[in-house]
Amino acid sequence: MKIDETNISIIKHLKDGRKSFKAIADSLSITENTVRARVNKLTEEGVLDITGLVDPQSLPGHQLAIIGVKLNTMDLATVAKRMSKLYGVINVSVITGRYDLFVQVLLGPEFGLIEFYTQEVIKIEEVVEVETYIAYQTFEFRVPYNL
Repeated sequence: MKIDETNISIIKHLKDGRKSFKAIADSLSITENTVRARVNKLTEEGVLDITGLVDPQSLPGHQLAIIGVKLNTMDLATVAKRMSKLYGVINVSVITGRYDLFVQVLLGPEFGLIEFYTQEVIKIEEVVEVETYIAYQTFEFRVPYNL
């Protein structure tokens, strides 16, 4: 899908996911139907997802973990896609450096780090090493609530 300047402008306006298509259209001097059609196309193509996000620090008993993962395979994208489906996972990135993947996980009162490793990561047999970092403080960071 071609992402042109109009699409970028619409996406910028949707930082406030509750902003009406009419308000966006008026601001960009285009029709409401154009905004609606472009947002629908961006959503269908998987470029855009309009969702509510939360500050993990504001949720009592919740923490954000960032986990470096080494794999025993070079099929990184396939394993990353499988890992992205695990419970609690917010994001998986294929990276360069000492690890193959970075995994961001939202942990909660009934779903902590032990549960994540013993119930979820165990499903991914290609994992050979992990290193866990707990985010004590984040700035301007919001995540989907998926627990």
